[in-house]
Amino acid sequence: MSAEDVRALYLRLLMAWNERDAHALSACFADDGVMIGFDGSLADGPSSILDHLSPIFADHPTAPFVTLIRSVRGTGDVRVLHADVGMVPPGTSQINPDANARQSLVARRSNGAWHVELFQNTPTALHWDESEHDRISEELNTALAQRGLLPR
Repeated sequence: MSAEDVRALYLRLLMAWNERDAHALSACFADDGVMIGFDGSLADGPSSILDHLSPIFADHPTAPFVTLIRSVRGTGDVRVLHADVGMVPPGTSQINPDANARQSLVARRSNGAWHVELFQNTPTALHWDESEHDRISEELNTALAQRGLLPR
């Protein structure tokens, strides 16, 4: 069941982003959890993550994520999740292909609960492989049209 628990943790994190809820997002992290943003920004620990995200959500119309979870791996109390994501700009119904990213999440179970140790959001520019970039964009738009932003 651990893979499903980590998948649920990741979806809670993305739902918090999509709902622009910095408190709920930062609560997904372990006390020493780290978030590396799309622009390379670094936030260390839930309070730092909350401080980093609160003004972003307050001052910017952030786009929600659509995700395709590719894998959850690991054993014991540590799991690694990989996903591809796109962002749907406010007022549109398709992703912005320039904002595609690959997300990695490292989760650890402590005292029976799973928390994020590391979350990294890396741009999927794929400068050397335009056809793969286009394929991922098409797959994300198809997922968005068929089931919405996040899997159930």
